[in-house]
Amino acid sequence: MTSWLLCRSLWFFAYSVLRFSEFNTEDAERSHRERRGSTGGQNIPLDNSRYNDYYWEMLQKRKAARKVRAPQMQLEALVFVNLLRAADALARGAEALLKPTGLSATQYNVLRILRGAGPEGLACREVGCRMISRDPDITRLMDRMESRGLIARARGEEDRRVVKSRLTAEGLRILGELDAPVQELHRRQLDHLPAKELRQLSRLLERARAQAETPCSPE
Repeated sequence: MTSWLLCRSLWFFAYSVLRFSEFNTEDAERSHRERRGSTGGQNIPLDNSRYNDYYWEMLQKRKAARKVRAPQMQLEALVFVNLLRAADALARGAEALLKPTGLSATQYNVLRILRGAGPEGLACREVGCRMISRDPDITRLMDRMESRGLIARARGEEDRRVVKSRLTAEGLRILGELDAPVQELHRRQLDHLPAKELRQLSRLLERARAQAETPCSPE
């Protein structure tokens, strides 16, 4: 009997607390609406007897704070970030393709430049000016490629002070094996864009690069 009375008392107490909480919330909302209407929408100073108004005002301020957003990124900054992300995504595919050959993207770029120069070759500084990503230590890069037998260097016949680099048969062979896979990689990466959009994109990128690029003198 005593246990039954105790359980009933606990149940009644919990029910009373719940009803009081609901009443307190409804009372806060009703009190806020009445006071806002009677004062023309003006805020009422906080005192001990106006807890409901204070609670309501703070609740609305918290809701408004959640709606605050970071300032919109400038268009130029958005384009800059998209260019970096696109270049990084495309470059990762090229790096994966070159990895089995032991070539870095920079070394592959040097081989392409020297193949385009023909049998006459190019001086070290000329190669550096034509590179996609300029290497501050181009001489050491060429040393490593020469040690692998990819390029050969010799002094010019007309000017002995100039050392020119040329593609070796081994370097030419590796480039020939990579030509088709590289073309296929480019096709997979950009084939979803129509030819008209690709030409427009290429022109826009050339204009952006011309504005930002520092001229490089091979002399």
